Amino acid sequence: MELISSIEELCKELNLSTIGSQYHDIATLAAKENWQYVQFLEELLRNEADSRLGRSTNTLTKLAGFPAIKTLEQFDYTFSVGVNRKQIEELSNLTFVKKHENIILLGESGVGKTHLAIALGYKAVQHRYKVRFTTISELLSSANKAKKEKKYDSFLKSITGPSVLVIDEIGYFNMSKEEANHFFQIISKRYEKSSTIFTSNLVFSKWVQVFAGDKIVTTAILDRVLHHSHIINIQGDSYRLKEKKQTGVLHSEIYKFEAKSSNQSSQNSEVV
Repeated sequence: MELISSIEELCKELNLSTIGSQYHDIATLAAKENWQYVQFLEELLRNEADSRLGRSTNTLTKLAGFPAIKTLEQFDYTFSVGVNRKQIEELSNLTFVKKHENIILLGESGVGKTHLAIALGYKAVQHRYKVRFTTISELLSSANKAKKEKKYDSFLKSITGPSVLVIDEIGYFNMSKEEANHFFQIISKRYEKSSTIFTSNLVFSKWVQVFAGDKIVTTAILDRVLHHSHIINIQGDSYRLKEKKQTGVLHSEIYKFEAKSSNQSSQNSEVV
């Protein structure tokens, strides 16, 4: 009893919580199966390491702020056109993170850009990289707020800290000149120091309209974004619309829309 108490105290002191709670069961199993001391020690340490990895992954996943958990195994390669499975598998090795390279996912709404961005970010989290997910609107809103509250330096430090930053939905609205400058500052701070994953519904030739029509700023941003990058141009129909078509929901919604439009037209004709 005294020995058990001593082991528990030592585990607590060394912050070995998993060993402290499992050593008795593992020791019983080791004695039953006649394990060698080295095998017993390895099993204790492996359980502790696995437990810590699990806790670390859970914490990093929460901090990443993913809107949902998406994995590469869930991605439908047969539906999306332009997604090279071999390229995605190579990116999943996370060499791009070690080399501080960017990933740009281009394509219309619903083709799987955000799914791949989250899946690669989640893969990085599972390897204990710090990741942050944000939409472009959320990012710029935070930048504007920090500027007003005179906390801009702290904001830049927080946004440039993650090993992988996922910026979703570039191109869905046009920025003001100040917002374009915020974006340039963020990209400049992260350039060749960490990796960023971008998703956009616009080809690069149209990015100038997003950045307040400023060709100089746009060129400076693209120069840094594209320098060390992997570009994936996804084509095809919306995956979300595909699912609705399969369930018959889309046909029903179109029918309701057409019926509503027809009724409104009739009412307008009667008024006239």
